[in-house]
Amino acid sequence: MLTLINANRMIPPIAPIGLDYVAGAARRAGLEVELVDLCLAGDTAAALAAALAERRPELVGISFRNVDDCFWPGGAWFVPELAELVGNVRRLCEAPIVLGGVGYSIVAPQILLQSGADFGVRGDGEEALVTLAAELRGGRRFDRVPGLLWWEEGALRVNPPAWPRQVSLPTARDAVDNPTYLRLGGQIGLETKRGCDRRCLYCADPLAKGPATRLRDPAEAADEVQSLLAQGVDVFHLCDSEFNVPPGHAREVGDELVRRRLGDRIRWYAYLAVVPFDAELARTMRRAGCAGINFTGDSACPAMLRAYRQPHRREDLASAVRLCRGEGIAVMIDMLLGGPGETPQTVDQSIRFLRRIDPDCAGAALGIRLYPGTAIAEMLAAEGPLEQNPAIRRRYEGPIDLVRPTFYVSPALGDRPARLVRELIAGDPRFFEPADEEPEAPPVELGANYNYNANQALADAIAAGARGAYWDILRRMRAR
Repeated sequence: MLTLINANRMIPPIAPIGLDYVAGAARRAGLEVELVDLCLAGDTAAALAAALAERRPELVGISFRNVDDCFWPGGAWFVPELAELVGNVRRLCEAPIVLGGVGYSIVAPQILLQSGADFGVRGDGEEALVTLAAELRGGRRFDRVPGLLWWEEGALRVNPPAWPRQVSLPTARDAVDNPTYLRLGGQIGLETKRGCDRRCLYCADPLAKGPATRLRDPAEAADEVQSLLAQGVDVFHLCDSEFNVPPGHAREVGDELVRRRLGDRIRWYAYLAVVPFDAELARTMRRAGCAGINFTGDSACPAMLRAYRQPHRREDLASAVRLCRGEGIAVMIDMLLGGPGETPQTVDQSIRFLRRIDPDCAGAALGIRLYPGTAIAEMLAAEGPLEQNPAIRRRYEGPIDLVRPTFYVSPALGDRPARLVRELIAGDPRFFEPADEEPEAPPVELGANYNYNANQALADAIAAGARGAYWDILRRMRAR
């Protein structure tokens, strides 16, 4: 008996796609699986106690999706809640506990240590969890389990990450209550590939999902869409790092959805790199049901694009917006302000350029979340102690711990960088603004709060019937 626990309780609620896949793989392997979804449980303590007392599992798996909310100056940190959950499970049953999920995989050794769990799986969990269950019943050769971290004679042992070259996932999607998540969360996730071979300065996706792009059969992804449609789910968000990398795979996925005549029955959103993106791909995505694209723009300043190691130019941003406009696809440009070399002038340059090319909306996220193993974290460590770096922003005391929310914000933006950015945006409703650093600052306007964690206005809009990517719901809220 395998018990899987969804630990993510962010509001609006996000369906635990990883647990859906893992549960499907475990059942396909002949394991009995029970899912305890704490996000949908009214009384989480009672739900956990009932599940563990009644079934007495052999192994308990906990999915940890988010280390923190990734927003400065928010800085909400979820590892203490995970450690509390592990402790509660430990008191309720004797089964070993294994951690997994994207958030866990980014900083796997540190979270395993801080949480007190027995095992962790870095990377894909479908094969790993089935293999771990078999080894617990048999030879206990944990070195055979893909991606496993475990304790042996007081030492932490670490297997290579579970990033299989071929990605094949269960398509039934029946372990999680996806219709309820659609009603409460407004969208359901779907993967067409895993991993990312881009080398952006700040990104943790290659740490969690692998540094190579691993493609899924487009027909399998379309089968999954049809399984969810049969459950009444028709609004999706692709969880791929960048859907159009590589572009050929994106076209094949779109073509398969068109071939099955699904494009007029579904609505979906995706993250895309600014390049490569052309008229053919835009047309295919629109015919396949794409309603909106969130482009990883980062900046519209050439110097900052080089600093972030982005291959696109500002002219490519203008082209992306124009192509989406031509196909009737809503378009958002995500900016990342405050990186190395950012100044008030470079921020102003980006904001002015985006005003000119006129996307439906633009995110003005401030500050780079520093994760161990990212290029920017390694670059800063080489420059000297982080405690002495004037660019570091955090809401905790003592030595720097990159498992905790720790951000880089260019010192050139001054002591109140969020206020500076908001002044430069000057109330333009197309921009989602960062919240001010000071608690006495005026609240962010309704619909302008780009931090999805505990976003009650967004949750209320979804409860009233709004569906789609959160940025698209928020920009429609502001338009009203």
